[in-house]
Amino acid sequence: MLTASVNNTEPVTVDFTATGPTLNDAPFRWDMVRLSDRTFHILHENRSYNAELLELNRTTKTVSLNINGHVHTVQVKDRFDQLLEQLGMSNAASAKVGDLKAPMPGLIVGISVQPGDTVAKGDSLLILEAMKMENNLKASAGGTVKTIRIAKGDRVEKGQVLIEFV
Repeated sequence: MLTASVNNTEPVTVDFTATGPTLNDAPFRWDMVRLSDRTFHILHENRSYNAELLELNRTTKTVSLNINGHVHTVQVKDRFDQLLEQLGMSNAASAKVGDLKAPMPGLIVGISVQPGDTVAKGDSLLILEAMKMENNLKASAGGTVKTIRIAKGDRVEKGQVLIEFV
């Protein structure tokens, strides 16, 4: 079972059963035809709707749709999101980069970012040489670089903060 909130309204429950989808435990009957990768035609209760997928963000579980000229943002929460919310950990899923610390002692041989840069998960941050090997340290999640506490040529110790994020 999922919950969905449209444009930050009160969430509704959505379930997919053997007889079809339900909305707040009531059967939801519709007919949908895919027109292209991003556009659909929907019939529901004798009304016609043209829907276009504008954006799908799998990380935040949000979908932006243009339905008959009106933009709607849908926030979906699965049972794991609901459980995290019940436990008071609802922000755990929206991870941001924490401070980057040196995983081992070594020498900074290159820095790929500057303060103010926005990084995405997997972006290269710096190169740390340790035991004659170059290690490309990457962002573990998205964020913005606040401060760089090292410079090219610096020797660092394990656990030393290298880059701070907002």
